[in-house]
Amino acid sequence: MASVSIDNPMTEAQDKGSKPSVLAPNYWPFVMPALLVVSAVIVFPWLFTLWMSVNSWTLGQPRTFIGLANYVRLMQDMRFWESLWHTTTYTALSVVLPLFFGTLAALVFDAKFPLRGFLRGIFVMPMMATPVAIALVWTMMFHPQLGVLNYLLSFVGIGAQEWIYNRVTVIPSLVVVETWQWTPLVMLIVLGGLAAIPREPYESAEIDGANAWQKFRYLTVPMIAPFLMIAVIIRSIDAIKSFDIIYAMTQGGPGTASETINIYLYNTAFAYYDIGYGSAMAVVFFMIIIALSFVLLLVRARANWSDMESR
Repeated sequence: MASVSIDNPMTEAQDKGSKPSVLAPNYWPFVMPALLVVSAVIVFPWLFTLWMSVNSWTLGQPRTFIGLANYVRLMQDMRFWESLWHTTTYTALSVVLPLFFGTLAALVFDAKFPLRGFLRGIFVMPMMATPVAIALVWTMMFHPQLGVLNYLLSFVGIGAQEWIYNRVTVIPSLVVVETWQWTPLVMLIVLGGLAAIPREPYESAEIDGANAWQKFRYLTVPMIAPFLMIAVIIRSIDAIKSFDIIYAMTQGGPGTASETINIYLYNTAFAYYDIGYGSAMAVVFFMIIIALSFVLLLVRARANWSDMESR
């Protein structure tokens, strides 16, 4: 009887020295729950907001499709542009001041002295407090007649200030609260950078006769620049969407002097019940945040690239 040879693909593949093919595992059953949650929590609300932005809808009245009319109205709304300016001013000050004082505090707490750990713990406590509770405490401190701040100023011969009750000083006063709460966060970020700095460059600089300012300017700042950029990104995104402290302290007042885009959006949608116009404002505000995040991340990437080139 003639023997019949049966070709075995697996045997031939092994004879040729190649490994047998293995089917990749199917990860979709594990991915689908997360995709469904993201779609339900993030994607659908934004698609619904985008749809509502092209409609005219006031609660209690029928919804009407109006196309881009809400966006045209927004571009002609001087109150919106005023709130955009307030948001820009508030964000810029709320980034620069915590960055300055946080870096200064990090340099102080990086030095070795008695009770350093205990004082660090005390310094970071404002960051752990509830924003609304902070707002209520500072509102009492800012009171023109009963506030402790004016009482302290009286000891140095400065008259009573109106703080959050004056159109000129309301945003700087709110920035004081924001700086007090979030300076510890910047300090912790910069402390991490200072801890990662090698000591050899400082020893070489001391041998060359560099003073304290020169070591800070030419060694410390360049080496902690990536950490400073991280602090700028975190503070910028957090400050531009700040709502709780501003609303709890001023509700956008006096008048509209401290009305940021968040406050104006909230009042439009939930006080005036103009859902369509508020949705258009939310879409524009979202695009502003996306643009700001892109710019900051681009600057961060270029800073990292420059740091790699210098090495």
